[in-house]
Amino acid sequence: MSEAVAAAEFGFELGWKLRGLDTALVGGGWKRGDMGLSVRVQRDEGSGLWTAVGDDGERRETRSADTADEATALVHEAFGLRAWRPQPPPPPGWQRFTLIHCPVEEYPQFGDPRYDGLKAEPPEGCVVEDVGGYFGLRCERPGARLLDAVADLCGEIRTEHGLLMTDLGIEKLWEWSSDGTDGWGAEIVGQLLLMAAERGPKLGYSVDDLVRFLRAAAGA
Repeated sequence: MSEAVAAAEFGFELGWKLRGLDTALVGGGWKRGDMGLSVRVQRDEGSGLWTAVGDDGERRETRSADTADEATALVHEAFGLRAWRPQPPPPPGWQRFTLIHCPVEEYPQFGDPRYDGLKAEPPEGCVVEDVGGYFGLRCERPGARLLDAVADLCGEIRTEHGLLMTDLGIEKLWEWSSDGTDGWGAEIVGQLLLMAAERGPKLGYSVDDLVRFLRAAAGA
């Protein structure tokens, strides 16, 4: 066993022993299983394999694979859970993204009647999805770049259904990744622009005002 994997095992062993201590102190009333499954992943520099160790408070499972995602998926399956595996990248000239209707100062539920038309006939390349209670579309659409595909779809939905889509599923807008025009960084930029497109007019700024602001601020 490599030092990296041994270190991961040691960490879980320590946590397991601390769990026993907590159980003794509170008379057996503490169950880490109520908190769900915890998975830690470590790469073995020698073999290049990733090892994931899962702990649900009752037992532990260890699985190794060529990637961190696959090792984690194998651990989830060992606990009888649904495993997530990344999809292969879309073909050239296509973009994959999730678009959500999450308007500011509103909390529409997935069952809101305003979504009936989109549910009955989703845009081409999209499937309807409940995203944390909000209405969402998981899409694979044509576009030279991510923002091109997102803008075209948003315009289509606005024209045909009267909805201004506002969210690309990014929770930590302050984070960043310099991964090109089609990556996570582009999704962050896209969500910021969608938020501005919705919120600016609520404050009295037109779309033209926002475009002028961008050009002036960027010195374009």
